[in-house]
Amino acid sequence: MTDQWYALRSKPRKEDTVWRQLLSKEFEVFYPRVRVNPVNPRAKKFKPYFPGYMFVKVNLEDVGLSTFQWMPHTLGLVNFGGEPAYVPESLIAAIRKRVEEINRAGGELFDKLKPGERVVIQHGPFEGYEAIFDARLPGTERVRVLLRFLSERRVPVELDSSQIKRTKR
Repeated sequence: MTDQWYALRSKPRKEDTVWRQLLSKEFEVFYPRVRVNPVNPRAKKFKPYFPGYMFVKVNLEDVGLSTFQWMPHTLGLVNFGGEPAYVPESLIAAIRKRVEEINRAGGELFDKLKPGERVVIQHGPFEGYEAIFDARLPGTERVRVLLRFLSERRVPVELDSSQIKRTKR
C-alpha cells in the first residue's frame, strides 16, 4: 500500500491543535484555511475552510488506524462502513487551488465581492453609510468604495477592508 490522503476529523475548534500535533509527528498534512478580515485586530486572521476537518497523507499499513482514532482532540479518520475513505490527489489539488485563489483575492469577503456590489460601512466616520465596492487595493488590506454624497455624485473613499460588509440585497 502507498501513501494516500485521508480526511481527519477534529473536535470543534481544535483544528490548530491537531494540525500542530500532526506536524510534530512529521505527517504530511493539508489544513486548508482562508483569510478573514476580523474587526478585532487580535482575532484570528485565518479560519478553517472545512471546520473540523483536515487532510493527512499516510500509509495506513505502516502507521495504523489507531494512531488517528486515539490522538487527542481528534474523532478519527472519515470512514464508510468501517473502512477509512481515501481522498483522491486530484481533489486535494483542486482544494489547494481554490483556497489559494480565495486568499490571493484578499479573503472570503473579496472572493465573491465584485466591483459594483453594494456594501455597508460598519465602522469609522462613515458608519452606517451604504457604498458601492470599487476595488481591493493591491498589497494592502484596504478597499476603495464609492460613496454617494450629493445628488448622484460618487466620491471614492479608501477604507480598511474590515470596515465593510456586503449588504443583503
